[in-house]
Amino acid sequence: MGKIQFRIEPDLQYCPQCHDEYRADILTCAECGIDLVSGARLLEIQAGQGRKEIREITPDDDLADIMKGQILNIKTVQARLREEGIPTIIAGDAGTCGKGCCGGGEVRLQARTADLAEVSRILAREHARSTSLMEHDTTYLEAAYDADAGRAICPACGCSFTTETTTCPDCGLCF
Repeated sequence: MGKIQFRIEPDLQYCPQCHDEYRADILTCAECGIDLVSGARLLEIQAGQGRKEIREITPDDDLADIMKGQILNIKTVQARLREEGIPTIIAGDAGTCGKGCCGGGEVRLQARTADLAEVSRILAREHARSTSLMEHDTTYLEAAYDADAGRAICPACGCSFTTETTTCPDCGLCF
């Protein structure tokens, strides 16, 4: 008997650990509890195109701080950016060793200023994915409550209501 060949569909999601297949809107493996990978990404990896060439940071590069925090959190973000081909370095403040063990345990993650737009895009996408914002309608996100306006739109649910009340009648958000 020959080995069963599975077809990877680019529009579906797959678990990189147990290889289960999921619909495109599912983000986490029910069995393993880890993030799923798109079929398109899995095909890239299998074709050997999954690794982006990373131009390492040199002493001549102009650097900017991306974030400051605990070493484990910084290393997680650093690994995610490296997957996307963005090199970064971890730096400590004056009086620290730069490894997160001295001076309060906080370090800074730095990247080239030329990469900041791409870093911002990657971090915004990762934030939306990890907070489930990708699944929510953000149409009314910029709505503001103005008591003098007479009517308001709730930024959480989009309900239109009179400003005689300071609570959205639909979702209960208080203003």
